Amino acid sequence: MLLEFRVRNYRSIRDEQALTLIASGDKELAATHLASTGLKSAPHALRTLVVYGPNASGKSNLLRALDYLRAVVAESATVIQPGQTYNVQPFKLDPATAHQPTEFEITFLLSGVRHQYAFAMTPQRIVSESLLVYRSIKPTQLYSRQHVDGDRYDYEFSTYLTGPRKLWQESTRPNALFLSMAAQLNSEQLSPVFNWIVRNMTFLPAGAAVFPDLTTALLTTEQGRTSIREFLSAADISIADVQAISRKGMQAQWVMSASGVQQASQEEREFLLPVFEHTTPKGSAKFELHDESEGTQRLYGLIAPVLDCLRDGRVLVVDELDSSLHTLLLRRLVTMFQTPELNPNGAQLIFSTHDTSLLDHTLFRRDQIWFTEKDADQATCLYPLTDFSPRKHEAWERGYLAGRYGAVPFFSDGPAPAEAGVH
Repeated sequence: MLLEFRVRNYRSIRDEQALTLIASGDKELAATHLASTGLKSAPHALRTLVVYGPNASGKSNLLRALDYLRAVVAESATVIQPGQTYNVQPFKLDPATAHQPTEFEITFLLSGVRHQYAFAMTPQRIVSESLLVYRSIKPTQLYSRQHVDGDRYDYEFSTYLTGPRKLWQESTRPNALFLSMAAQLNSEQLSPVFNWIVRNMTFLPAGAAVFPDLTTALLTTEQGRTSIREFLSAADISIADVQAISRKGMQAQWVMSASGVQQASQEEREFLLPVFEHTTPKGSAKFELHDESEGTQRLYGLIAPVLDCLRDGRVLVVDELDSSLHTLLLRRLVTMFQTPELNPNGAQLIFSTHDTSLLDHTLFRRDQIWFTEKDADQATCLYPLTDFSPRKHEAWERGYLAGRYGAVPFFSDGPAPAEAGVH
């Protein structure tokens, strides 16, 4: 379960910004919208969180930063080669930060224990790294690592971290994370931390095609087919049934040459294709996926990631979830994560959207709504709706569109930011 994410000096984010899924003390919708953590200091976590803001305000960069953290942990010990640099981009509009490290920190619940993992990096190297474990009120720092000069690092290890620490340390390159290398070398303590970060978060970027293959694979079992049918039925898009058929087709094989990627050959293989049955009082017909609407295609592609996260209690992060989806379908997806019977394992949904109709007291609590906007230096600022202490039954959508909470675009013929109450 994700509790908090912090990032500094990443793309449009200059100063440290913190996104927290630790619930406030508000009792509103607590039975459905919150999941128990078992922690005294933070007894509940949010099941869903939504981020609003104008175009180019940093919403995508915030969510992308979370996935970038995951990718560095996943790849630094295996994919990244010695001497290879990262494509990490600091905030470039301020000379003071253009050459400073980018910093990430993630706090999450693993086996009922709070873990806090952080690292700082430049394109050339990992600058610092640490892991705190909260087995009591006072945390235990399992290890820390700090760059000194050249390729030298200072390491500090807790006696609670067991295993061949010297081997892990000597095996960790300047451009690799100690956590990733220790997990690669089968650390019993650090592998679960590595696996949580790498496998427990699924990120779907804005505009990216949601490939249907994972959902279609579910159709090969009766349980999977039933789940997809029920999902589509709940979405009320007039699909009576769906099944997978096998079809042969040609698949291109690609190779890398000095001039770029080129098609080398084609081979025949079998594909599984979904076929949808629509039924009306006057008859029925079957259609392939490409015959369905763009919204239905996107919804179909989302089924597997959503069901996977709900089943395993994972975190689904989606940029512009509303893309090609009707408002009621979007509400349905959010409601699935906020229905304990459908989400018994504490899965979480974090997404950005421009759909202001979701700013509804029946759908969200005040602490679930966050905003991004840029300041005078064009740096992204992140803040929650609770910063404005809105009244219990305040019309959030109307207040947002009127500029009461900031994070809206302003036009030359519109109100000045000061008049609209920008945060």
